[in-house]
Amino acid sequence: MTLSGPVPRFVLKAIAWLPLAFAVWYFTAPVLLWPAKLLAQGIARVGLPGLVSSVEQSGAIYTFATTLKPGAALTASGTIAVDVNALLYAFGLPLFAALVLAAREPGWQRKLAIGYLVIIPFVTWGVLADFLKNVAITGSPLIASQTGFAAWQRELIAFAFQFGSLILPTVVPAVVWVATHRAFLERLREAGDGTAAAR
Repeated sequence: MTLSGPVPRFVLKAIAWLPLAFAVWYFTAPVLLWPAKLLAQGIARVGLPGLVSSVEQSGAIYTFATTLKPGAALTASGTIAVDVNALLYAFGLPLFAALVLAAREPGWQRKLAIGYLVIIPFVTWGVLADFLKNVAITGSPLIASQTGFAAWQRELIAFAFQFGSLILPTVVPAVVWVATHRAFLERLREAGDGTAAAR
């Protein structure tokens, strides 16, 4: 495989698109990540009604207002708020966009939309897992005890956080791209076989 082959050309195109994709993602994050905030808020209301009172968004930062008390006196006024940076779990969006734009297949706009719709729930996964990790695991023992989570639930939260921060942001965009570009990949394979046979 030489630098003039189809696969290296595609890789170079994808790398060339990355800076622009990341710039657009970063500066439009408040809008791009708003649906993930709505989803996180809905899940928190249904699944964590006694723990989360509201979820607010400022830029790419989600603030979870909780019912947890910060001090030793649980009847004291004031509650804990937890900030989560959604960008940490959304960098798969520009990666996917760069791959789609490098391939530039017919219907690429539709593919971008499909990827966005598929990736956003996994961004929400990472955000919620980060929040739960902060209050149930890395928070002070007083705060963690108020959550009421059992040991096995904390283990599950730790796994969800690791999976949502290390695996999903890169694997999901790649899987969606492969699923929406099977014909393109087949042509790349055939072109690569043809180049190898011509040597």
